[in-house]
Amino acid sequence: MLRRAQRDSALQRRKRRVRKKVSGTADRPRMSVFRSNKNIYAQLIDDMSGETLASASTIDGELRDKVASVDKTEAAREVGKLLASRAQSKGFNKVVFDRNGNLYHGRVAAVAEGAREGGLEF
Repeated sequence: MLRRAQRDSALQRRKRRVRKKVSGTADRPRMSVFRSNKNIYAQLIDDMSGETLASASTIDGELRDKVASVDKTEAAREVGKLLASRAQSKGFNKVVFDRNGNLYHGRVAAVAEGAREGGLEF
């Protein structure tokens, strides 16, 4: 097993490697996903101006009661759908996906699938 310091540094290396290639603009923002043990957060970011354009998470008021009774993967899918609807209301249809150093698997992939179901293209 990896020690905590080794695991964290591996995550940071993967995160830097992904961010080197992925950047968001005002026309095509970056969709960043952060995964904690209990919750999942997603936001659209314009890297040119450094602004967060839209965000959604499992602790969001609209989703909190809805995702309390489902598993974490299904809650992540709902976060993706909510972020897609918020993005489209602000006029964004295309995004660049940033998995933030995590594997594209499980909850991270579920957010992406939910966003695609909601109408975002990436």
